[in-house]
Amino acid sequence: MTRLANPPVLVRWNTDKHYLIELARAGVATIPSTFLESEVQAAEGIADFSARAAGADFVVKPAVGAGSRDAQRYPPTALAAATAHALRLLSKGRSVLLQPYLESVDVTGETALIYFSGRFSHAICKGSLLRRDAGPTEALFAPETITPRTAAPDELAVGAQALEVLMSGALKQAGGAPLYARVDLLRDAAGAPRVLEMELTEPSLFFRSAPGSAARLAEAIDAFARASSSHR
Repeated sequence: MTRLANPPVLVRWNTDKHYLIELARAGVATIPSTFLESEVQAAEGIADFSARAAGADFVVKPAVGAGSRDAQRYPPTALAAATAHALRLLSKGRSVLLQPYLESVDVTGETALIYFSGRFSHAICKGSLLRRDAGPTEALFAPETITPRTAAPDELAVGAQALEVLMSGALKQAGGAPLYARVDLLRDAAGAPRVLEMELTEPSLFFRSAPGSAARLAEAIDAFARASSSHR
């Protein structure tokens, strides 16, 4: 019998970004997110979201997706193009996620916090990916600039809170922390870190940017395997 370290209940929860609603309701600082579920919502929903963004750029992407595929950044002058993008996704039965584009990513990048068995291991910085007037990538992943980063205390606090909500919700019945987890953060206009997404299903863990991190994961896998064997 195959035993998944990150169990099916967690995989199902994490592969649909509607989980951001659960995190926000639990008090985790997330990037404000709006979901469109039907084609009749598209034009009005995007216009309303853009108005609330007060002239800032925003992002349209599928609620279930991989990498940067089908994600695109739009200025407030491109509502028609953004609506057409949303309609393409919705016409295929895919929910659409709208988020404001936080310009801090163009200056300081995105922070990714990596955890093994619930313990913080290391952090990296990812450069911005979504450019104005650039269509969504045709590849699974857009090219990324990755560098090591020392996580700030406020980032670690938000990451720990997100994991706590995860273990009291999606993993409550499964028990224990996920074997591996990544929490991606951006800073808002006030400088506060907010969760962009959590990666718990085959995430990139960026071992090259953190010496010793691969060994830490190997130790976590070994402990998981030993615990699994003892429960048989």
